[in-house]
Amino acid sequence: MSAPLWPAPTATEPVRATVPLPGSKSVTNRALLLAALADGPGTVRLALRSRDADLMADALRALGATMSPSNESASSVDWSIVPGPVTGGARIDVGLAGTVMRFVPPVAALANGEVFFDGDPHARKRPMAVILRALRALGAEVSGDALPFTVRGPLTGGEVRLDASGSSQFLSGLLLAAARFEKGVTVRHDGPPIPSQPHIQMTVQMLREFGVRVDDSEPDVWRVEPGPIGARDFTVEPDLSNAAPFLSAAMVTGGTVTIPGWPSQTTQPGDQLRTLLADMGASVESTPGGLAVTGTGRITGIDADLRDVAELTPTIVALAALADSPSRIRGVAHIRGHETDRLAALVAEVNGLGGDANETEDGLEIRPRPLTGGVFHSYDDHRMATAGAVIGLAVPGVEVENIATTGKTLPEFASMWTDMLRGAR
Repeated sequence: MSAPLWPAPTATEPVRATVPLPGSKSVTNRALLLAALADGPGTVRLALRSRDADLMADALRALGATMSPSNESASSVDWSIVPGPVTGGARIDVGLAGTVMRFVPPVAALANGEVFFDGDPHARKRPMAVILRALRALGAEVSGDALPFTVRGPLTGGEVRLDASGSSQFLSGLLLAAARFEKGVTVRHDGPPIPSQPHIQMTVQMLREFGVRVDDSEPDVWRVEPGPIGARDFTVEPDLSNAAPFLSAAMVTGGTVTIPGWPSQTTQPGDQLRTLLADMGASVESTPGGLAVTGTGRITGIDADLRDVAELTPTIVALAALADSPSRIRGVAHIRGHETDRLAALVAEVNGLGGDANETEDGLEIRPRPLTGGVFHSYDDHRMATAGAVIGLAVPGVEVENIATTGKTLPEFASMWTDMLRGAR
């Protein structure tokens, strides 16, 4: 049975709206995991409520933590967390969440019993071998190199070499649980540059905020000392990457969109939207009300290396398809292994609407052409779905397949999109 189609609204006038965003998925899932491994009870406030975050909470609960929600809404929740001994015998559903499939196995390796992992059909195609081999090298028993697999501890820790060039999550997954390993861990990256460096910086900073001693002074080497993870109350920042489609709407329509609560300092990769959108012709301003982006209705093509902010690629490509000059996106070969092969998917969907895009070895080239309506397939990938919505603002007749897949990180996307457009009236 085919997924339902969502008629993407076309803007008839400049958007002028303020769009509050729920918490960051990346911060939420790191904070939940650290709180579940801490040396006492703690809270994670304004955590994202989404499929990925719910899968993380379910996984940690299955492994022995007590997770009590309060102040719940459709998109946020405060979690009171009481850590417990990590126990085996659990079955973990990772869904299609990279943070769950890469962050939770090192936690499971703290247990004496076997823990079984599986997920959505496409999750079985996502790269996992790097972190599973690392867990074996550190003393865990692991069956398989991809989903489904089992993990049995306890592991002792120590030093391990790995190639994290396929995903920064391989490294973050080891670092987040490492303080609980008997010997801690020293991870040496051996391979091409690691993508999404801001996510690694986020992991290191959050470990330090929870009292973990981390030494990252040597290039491509991270040392986490064994010891307690401190209990604390933690508040999650708004998800800046999820701001991308809303801020893009300002550019497409020649309007202004403001995101309140934009942090003055952050490790979130989405903060680079300020530079990327300015390079494509927007006016970007920090105001008392938040970050405001104003467009002229004209979008300039871009030549950009998005290695560190690859999750923004679908939105930047959507803008590039509507630009008045060619664009080249570089440094994102690794997103072929994301929720779907994002490079192939973006080429297929942009070209399916009459565009002109092609894959390169590490990215995409986009040459603007007049687009027409049609189905924009999401591939069950939340960022593909929001990219289709951006294009639909300027191209009548775009129908996005399975807009509900945005629930992975932004459960109320469709209604937020409609509310934003109402702000233009």
